[in-house]
Amino acid sequence: MKVLSPGALRVPRFNRPVYMVAGGLTDFRKTYPEKKMEELCMEAFRMMLEENDLKKDPLEVKGLINATFIGHFADHFGDQLLGEAKVSDYLGLDPLGNLGIKTGGATGGSTVWTAAMAVASGYCDVALALGFERMDEVDTKTGNFYISTAACKDFETRLARIYASYYAPMARRFSQKYNLSEITRAKVAQKNRYYATMSPYAQQAGDHTIEEILGGRIVCDPLRMLECCAMSVGAASMLLCSEKVAKQLTDKPVQLFICAGTHTLRVADRRNMAVPLLPNESPKDYKDVGSADDPWPGFESSLAARFAAYHAYRMAKIKNPIEELDFVELHDAFTISDIQTYGDIGLRKYGEEPDYIESGDAYYGGKCPSNLSGGLLGTMHAVGATGIFQGIETMWQVQGKYDKFHGDPKIWKRYGKSKPKKWKSLQVKDAKQGLWVSHAGVGSHVTVGIGRKAW
Repeated sequence: MKVLSPGALRVPRFNRPVYMVAGGLTDFRKTYPEKKMEELCMEAFRMMLEENDLKKDPLEVKGLINATFIGHFADHFGDQLLGEAKVSDYLGLDPLGNLGIKTGGATGGSTVWTAAMAVASGYCDVALALGFERMDEVDTKTGNFYISTAACKDFETRLARIYASYYAPMARRFSQKYNLSEITRAKVAQKNRYYATMSPYAQQAGDHTIEEILGGRIVCDPLRMLECCAMSVGAASMLLCSEKVAKQLTDKPVQLFICAGTHTLRVADRRNMAVPLLPNESPKDYKDVGSADDPWPGFESSLAARFAAYHAYRMAKIKNPIEELDFVELHDAFTISDIQTYGDIGLRKYGEEPDYIESGDAYYGGKCPSNLSGGLLGTMHAVGATGIFQGIETMWQVQGKYDKFHGDPKIWKRYGKSKPKKWKSLQVKDAKQGLWVSHAGVGSHVTVGIGRKAW
């Protein structure tokens, strides 16, 4: 049995607080032939500087940046190595140091994590975390193969060269072990795609019935088309600052806590271990889990997500996530990856995950709504940008700016859309803190970020 060392269980700490102050997005599309990737990055960058009610002129804010951290998952999509250098040059940020980040689907979250550590250490007072992906320059089949090679090519990639084939057996295993119905999975897709209809940035918004979702084409049994996210094109940009600079730039700084975890790419070859307990759990909750008869994490859980949450909650001094978090943004690349995460981050105990949906807690107006942005299923999965997009949506909710960035008809018009007549606000009332999960592959890399009201 694998046993975690004292060093692994040491709770990380920042030497000084880190704050999110501003964010910018493009809209997200399947194809974006009219704009180069660096133009889309500039669009997100300018929105960050110009539209977040900052107290300094955009050029002055730009001049405060000390270093850039740029997430870009797959060089092969755009056939451009060192894309981060090209983007940094295009944004006029040379000669600042720039660092490219690549951790599969968690690239965006890892980019924020890296930038946050630069601010926390004192290396930066102001750090840029920017992510992008160009996934439309190859056909879908080739793109799926490229993405599949983020898993272990000696084992997982041989299954079918498509990520749905990794998550399909996870869905089967989870359903068998925890009595998860296909209707509950369909409710996740229905909810998140519907919330995306309120977002001008969304690629796959839709008001679907459960019957429509369950009647859809099978991608990889049991996962259906509307249970899977799409490949996207787009960019996201976030500004992180020290406390002194944050207060100079905004009246609504959001304190950031963020931690990371990783685990083997060989998802069927995970070593059995005891469950690392979250602050709201006790040994009796899982007294039989981790035994030879009930190995953990097995094929249905993610040690990387549990490990990242284990540290993030302790760093942020959160004792009971379902009670203390006002909302969450989860990595719903597939309905099953969303559902698995409920147990991994303690919204429910392992084995009780379906209740988070069925109880209504996960819906707007519920105890802890999830994916009000539309998530990956409804809005986007431009991989290098995804975890940054989630963090920005978290920050805007805490700042009370959901309506500003989702309800303004001018933003809808910017992307060639009309604001829906049935649009409604999904702003969480009096939101004080939210969490987002940026997840890679079959749980090989995960970051858990928490944004907290700091004014």
